[in-house]
Amino acid sequence: MADRSRGPRPPKDEQPRDEAADIGVEARLAAGVLLNAALEGRGGLDAALSFREVSALPGPDRAFARAVAMAALRRLGEIDQILDRRLQKGPPLAVRTILRVALAQTLVLETPAFAAVSTAVKLAERDPKTRPYKNLVNAVLRGIEREGPGLTTAESNLPDWLAARWRATWGEPALAGLALAAREEPATDLSLKPGTDPAAVAEAVDGGILPGGTVRTGRRGDLAGWPGFEDGTWWVQDAAAAVPARLLAPKAGESIVDFCAAPGGKTLQLAAAGASVVALDRSDKRLDRLRANLARTRLSAEVVVTPAEEWEDPRTFDAVLLDAPCTATGTFRRNPEVLRATRPADVAKLADVQHRLLDAAAVRVKPGGRLVYCVCSLEREEGETQVIAFLRRNPAFRTVAAAPTDLGAPEEALTPEGWLRILPSMWAEKGGLDGFFIARLDRAP
Repeated sequence: MADRSRGPRPPKDEQPRDEAADIGVEARLAAGVLLNAALEGRGGLDAALSFREVSALPGPDRAFARAVAMAALRRLGEIDQILDRRLQKGPPLAVRTILRVALAQTLVLETPAFAAVSTAVKLAERDPKTRPYKNLVNAVLRGIEREGPGLTTAESNLPDWLAARWRATWGEPALAGLALAAREEPATDLSLKPGTDPAAVAEAVDGGILPGGTVRTGRRGDLAGWPGFEDGTWWVQDAAAAVPARLLAPKAGESIVDFCAAPGGKTLQLAAAGASVVALDRSDKRLDRLRANLARTRLSAEVVVTPAEEWEDPRTFDAVLLDAPCTATGTFRRNPEVLRATRPADVAKLADVQHRLLDAAAVRVKPGGRLVYCVCSLEREEGETQVIAFLRRNPAFRTVAAAPTDLGAPEEALTPEGWLRILPSMWAEKGGLDGFFIARLDRAP
């Protein structure tokens, strides 16, 4: 596989073993279940974690299954390129899934070939529908092991329609960087409560400090066992996701509403700054994580379960943060399934939702107040186009230019208009970050 050295390496607690070679057929079956669920639609992988084939596994096997599925998702185009060279005609999906799972192990996670091939053949044998193909599975995998996978292209991991959009919007060099970023398993980023020493946290979690104060670590495993978790000194939040709240510049005593607040990282930032925060979201279930983190960090916010555009509360606020629902194509490093789940029609559909939410947010801003709009999407219709149209509809608002260096954002993210357009390929030497569009809009006094 081309540029194999850039491929994600599984964390120690998810590492396929010579030790891990004894993780057996059931874990590989679960990996296939997770992979196919992710390919079937948005949220499919998370839902499949509760399926019996996955949930019944012991913890290490369950972690292994998820690591394999995520590796297969990140390299799906390349894996299929390799398979298509050796398959005269496409086998049933169940057979292709067995082959995909096996190649994700050997080519990405570096599982010993004997373990991956042996369990792949056993998987084929156990199902009457795939049993006739067990010799094919063995021959294909042995052939790849013997002769090598051949050259592949990182761009093949991107759906054709998205690659075409990104090439037209961001250019060929940016597309190449996005394709490489899509291969990589990201590190874990931590936002810290004010007064917490970043150097001490970084040392405790074997990490480093990014611009803006985010701590980045390659550590994996159960967060509850990490230093500082029980003390509530930090929460998990991608470095790019921490930028919008910094741009809003919350001050102690200010009233701020966080529209579409779940899962809550930005609410925690606002509350930690001493603001009086209302956290609004339509999903009670998704707000559970925010409630848990508020309790753990000993921060407070008023949590309201309602669609933001239907909220009947008469209050206006010093500041409004709107992280709007979007296609989330900028999060493909952490959520590779979004590349397969997103459809072209989703962009226009969500752009209409964003339009309505922006107008609902605007009326909540006091004269002289400020609004930050952001989306974790790479699509201009959800970012730049939304703000251009908003400013035409709302002449009382104006753009306030961002200062990337002060906000912990890549300098090259600054647009001529003063907005931030962060691409996942930026900060490649630091391990990248999620894609975001962010704009600050101040209302005239």
